[in-house]
Order: sequence, then C-alpha cells, then structure tokens
Amino acid sequence: MHLKRRSTENSGLLRIADRLTFEPHRIRVDPTGHYEEGFDREFPFIIKLFYFRHQDFTPGLTWHERLELYLPLDGVARMQMGTRRVELRPGELLVVDNLQLHSTVDFPGLNTRVIVISFLPEFVYSLGSPSHDYFFLLPFYARMDSQTQVVRDDTPTLPKIHEKVAQLLECYFSHESYYQAGCKAYFLELLFLLAQHFRASEFLRSQLIRQQERAARLKPIFDFISSHYSEPITLNLGATLAKMSLPSFTRLFKKVAGMTFVSYVTHVRLSRALRLLKESSLTVAEVASEVGFSDQSYFDRKFRLAFGQTPSNARKNISAG
Repeated sequence: MHLKRRSTENSGLLRIADRLTFEPHRIRVDPTGHYEEGFDREFPFIIKLFYFRHQDFTPGLTWHERLELYLPLDGVARMQMGTRRVELRPGELLVVDNLQLHSTVDFPGLNTRVIVISFLPEFVYSLGSPSHDYFFLLPFYARMDSQTQVVRDDTPTLPKIHEKVAQLLECYFSHESYYQAGCKAYFLELLFLLAQHFRASEFLRSQLIRQQERAARLKPIFDFISSHYSEPITLNLGATLAKMSLPSFTRLFKKVAGMTFVSYVTHVRLSRALRLLKESSLTVAEVASEVGFSDQSYFDRKFRLAFGQTPSNARKNISAG
C-alpha cells in the first residue's frame, strides 16, 4: 500500500515503517474494557504497530490510564471516543481521550497499518519535574469540552510531526545503546510540536494538575465498575464512592469520561457482552443476564444503538470473520 500524502513521503515515515512488522490487532482487556499495558517503570513508553482489517481485530471499547497517540498510515480509520466518532485520513494523528471508552470502529474496507504510541504521564512530567515540563502534556489535558484533538493532513506542521514519528520508530526498534534516551529526546520534540499546534500555551500548570487530580479521583470508580459491572450500579452509589455530592459527581464524571455515569456503565456492559458473544457459547439471553441486563429486549436495543447491529448478527459476523 502507498500513502498518497506528500508530507508523509517527504518525512520518510513510510520508508521507516515499511522496514518494520505490523501485527494483527490482538489485545487483552478486562471485563470492563480496561486495557493494561506492562510498562517498564524506568522507561514507561511503548510503541505498538498494528494492522487493522475489516472484522480482523480485537472488538470492544477500552480505556486506560496511559496517554496515547494514534496514527493510521495507509487507509482511513475511525475512532469512537465516548459519544464522539472521528474519521482519520492516512497520516493524520489523533490525541486519544484515554479515560473515555474508545475503540477503532470496524467498517467494510477497513485496511490500514496504525502506529500507537503510549506512555505514562510521569515519563514526561511528575511532581519532581521542572514546572515548564507540564507544557509537553497540554494536548492530552488542555482540551475544550467535546473537542477532538486531531492533526489534519492540511496542517503545515504535519511533515515535521511525521519526521519526529519516523525518528522515534527508527530509534525505538533499533534497541541500540541508550536508545531510551534517544526516544525521550525525539518524543519531547514531538510533544512540543503538538502543544504548539493545539495552541494551549495559556493553559496554566495549576489547571493541568487539577485535571490530573480529577482523573485520579475517579479511578476508584472505574475500578469498582470493573469488578461489579454485572450488579446494579446507581448514580448515587458512584457519588458515594467518590465522596462527592451528587451534582458535583455528575458534572465531574461527564467531564472526565466524556459521557454520563449511566451511559458509561451501559457501555462497559455492552463492551463485555460483545466479547462474550465472540468468546463464549452463551445464548444472547444468557449474555444479557451475565453483563447485568435483566430485560433482553432492552439489551438488544442498546446493543444495536452502540454497535449498529443486533447481538445475534454480531455473533454471526464474528463467526464469519
């Protein structure tokens, strides 16, 4: 496949990518879609090279604490994040809303290699870092409500961004002496370009810390849902677990997760249901009950709204694929 984007060709990104191996997208997630990556705490930075094809990748919505960049190389890719859906043309770069339930969307014709760059915030900035280092994380935290952070193919800085991604790939997969230091240097340059592009310079360090604290405050709620998704989980229970008033919890949860608390729980259950349809021999009614739906017709309706097909058709399509 050839990417007809002059900026990408000039940067050498395809030249580097063509020398590397892209594996089919196969990941392990917990029942709620939590995708845990095994980071080296001394070097919490990972680049994954995936191949996405129609009906040939791990289905379901995921979320994770690590921060992530997503760049399709050869074809169109679509990403669902919370209630939003974004289409990416080849070479465009997405700053993923990591705490929102998100997934690559399947569609006929999906056929592209994707570069996924993941890291923990402390790789770049922590409490012991110089105060100005927070600037590197602004694209991940300084987003306006309902805003999707995408570097489009007509962006003047995109060739420079591709150049840095190419240098990162070459350095990361070389595993030469001190490659970690090289990766961090190139990655900081990439983050600097992104922060400049999204013009977030007026976002204060105090606001960044507050955003991080908000996400950390809700993590126990995500963990609770991970263990109890099949049980009745009310908004009042969520507020109690967060030790917040109901109105404050409602506002904070939607701000961080990108959807209401009830919608989030429903999406978690549906994501687990999709995996059970793929991996188990349970009937549709049994799957509905297993993930916490007492009414199968309601489950069918919600499943169809989320995935564009009935549970029965989803199982047939998975089997056919």
